[in-house]
Amino acid sequence: MIGIFKTNINTQKEKNRVIRALSGEFSATMCTLDLEDCDKVLRVDCPQMQEHQVISFVRDLGYQCAVLE
Repeated sequence: MIGIFKTNINTQKEKNRVIRALSGEFSATMCTLDLEDCDKVLRVDCPQMQEHQVISFVRDLGYQCAVLE
């Protein structure tokens, strides 16, 4: 699955925390977050994950997360 999500992650510290957590929990092959984009776009490439798992995980970390349409 390659997922693209809209988030409310705003700082470099938050970005690093979320990427580390996603990479550690799901062994994502690629995980990036664009803080410059107005939607704070999170991109996750992880074959063994589904979009709802990413959304739930990021929300559990305390951030908003939704599939970017």
